[in-house]
Amino acid sequence: MTQRKKLAILVGGGPAPGINSVIGAATIRGVLEGVDVVGIEDGFAWVMHGNIEHVVPLTIELVSRIHFRGGSIIGIARANPTTDPQLLENTVTSLLRMNVSDLISIGGDDTAFSAMRLEQKSAGRIHVVHVPKTIDNDLDLPPDIDTFGFPTARHYGAEIVKNLMVDAHATSRWYFIITMGRKTGHLALGIGKPAGATLTLIPEEFGFRNVKLKAVVDTLVGAIIKRLAEGQRHGVAVIAEGVVEGLDPADLSELREVERDAHGNLRIAEVSIGEILKRAVQERLNQFGLKMTVVAKNIGYELRCADPIPYDMEYTRDLGYCAAKYLLTGGSGVMISMQGGHFVPVPFSEMLDPQTGRTRVRQVDIHSTRYAIARRYMIRLRRDDFEDPHELARFAATAHLSLEEFRDQFEYLVKDEPPPLDLGLHGKPAARPNS
Repeated sequence: MTQRKKLAILVGGGPAPGINSVIGAATIRGVLEGVDVVGIEDGFAWVMHGNIEHVVPLTIELVSRIHFRGGSIIGIARANPTTDPQLLENTVTSLLRMNVSDLISIGGDDTAFSAMRLEQKSAGRIHVVHVPKTIDNDLDLPPDIDTFGFPTARHYGAEIVKNLMVDAHATSRWYFIITMGRKTGHLALGIGKPAGATLTLIPEEFGFRNVKLKAVVDTLVGAIIKRLAEGQRHGVAVIAEGVVEGLDPADLSELREVERDAHGNLRIAEVSIGEILKRAVQERLNQFGLKMTVVAKNIGYELRCADPIPYDMEYTRDLGYCAAKYLLTGGSGVMISMQGGHFVPVPFSEMLDPQTGRTRVRQVDIHSTRYAIARRYMIRLRRDDFEDPHELARFAATAHLSLEEFRDQFEYLVKDEPPPLDLGLHGKPAARPNS
C-alpha cells in the first residue's frame, strides 16, 4: 500500500512580508490534492538536531486568512544545517521520520543553499523546492523580478523616509537612515529613490573590499557642504547596512569583536553604523568650523513583519500555489519564480556561483539607466562641480577653504563617478510608436 504523501513547509532567514501568504496558498493547494500538510517550526533549528516535536498541522481553516498578515505563523530561524555533515544528515532523517515526502523551504540565499544541499543529501527520498524571500531583493533572479517582501518593505520604508524628510526640514537637521541590505543596496535605493532622499549610499558604489571609512564620511560631508552652500541645513541620507561589510577593519575597530550568524554573516545589528557615521561626520565638519545636528536611525525591523501590500499578497499566493503544485506533480530541485506572469522553475544547479560554491547574489547594476537616474537626483559632490569655478568657489567658501584646498580634500570622491547618462539618441528625437 502506497503511503499517503506529506508536505512540510519551513521558513529560514529573516522575516519578510508575504511569508504567511506562501504558507496559506501552499497549504490550501496541498490539502485539496489530498495531501497532509505540516509546518515545521523555527526553520531548521529543531530538525537539524533530530527533534521532530516542533511541528504544526496545517489546515485550510487555519490558513485561509493568514495572507493578510505579516510575520510567520510557523516561526523562523537562521539555523544552518550545512555547517556540519551530521546536521544535514539529521535534517534528512528527521523529515523521513515524520514521513515527509515533499518540502517547501521559504527564505533568502542562505536558506536556498541549505535547501539545495538537503535535496542532494536526500537522494530523491524527499522532493524539495525553494520559494525566494528577502526584503534585500538580492537573490539571483532576472533584473525585473523582485523577491517577495521587497515591494512591501520598499513601500513602508519610503513612507518612513518621507515623514523624516519633513521633520528634517522643520528642525534643520540631517538624518542618516540605515536600511537592511547585508550584501546589496536594492532596498536602500528602492526606498531612497522614490522618496527623494538627499542621497543614497549602497555598497556597490564603493566596492565590497577594504572600503575606506573616510570615503563614506567625505561623501556625506560633501553633500552637507553642498546643501549648506544653497542655504539648506537639512537633508536625509539613506545608507545600506551592507556598506559596513566592506569597510576596512583597520578603520573600524568595532568590527573586530562583532559576532557572525550561523551562515557566517556579520551581525550588523551589533554594529552601530549610524552612530559611527554620525560621530565621524560631525568630527569631519568640525575640521571646517561647521556644526550640524545629525540623527542616526535604523529602519528594517519595522519593515520585515509589516502586513504585505496587495502586490505581495497576490505574488506570494502565486508562488505558494506553484510550489505545492510543482512538488505534488513530481518536481524537485528548483527555486520557484514567476516571470512575466508565468511560472518558471530555476534549477538549483543554476543558482550556484562557480567561484564561491554558494548561491549567487544579485547586486545593484550601477551601470544601469535606473541607477544613473537615481544618481542624477542625488545632492552630492559631482564631477561637474569641480569643473565649474563658480560652484566650486561657493562650496570652498562654505567649508572655509581655498579652491585648491577644497579640491585636495574632496575631488578624489568623483574619480569613479559613473559617466553621464547617455540615452543613445545623439540629438535625434525619439521614434514615436505607430498610432
